Amino acid sequence: MKKVYELTTIEMAEEFLNNHALSFLFVSRPDCSVCHAILPKLTEMLDDYPLIHLGHIDASKVEEVAEKFLIFTVPIMLLIIDGKEYIREDRFVRFEQLEEKLDQLYEMYTQ
Repeated sequence: MKKVYELTTIEMAEEFLNNHALSFLFVSRPDCSVCHAILPKLTEMLDDYPLIHLGHIDASKVEEVAEKFLIFTVPIMLLIIDGKEYIREDRFVRFEQLEEKLDQLYEMYTQ
């Protein structure tokens, strides 16, 4: 299963994005049942993309994340490539469609 980096400050999140060209951020809250259901599926799916690093941010502890990434609901998933957002998925994720998007972007990036 994909390693999940716990990002406990906004500075850690920024450093994570700066240090990894392919970054996937998962933002959740502890009281979100959808978040708890999605994270295991996401980590399993990202196993197929070894160059993508997965960071997790608890929005209840890092409140600045909402302002920094314009987040209005959780869970939210962001694929950031070289500092630019390419994918934004929220609450109701269609994993098949997400995987298709990831396949295309990953192939473009790794060629």
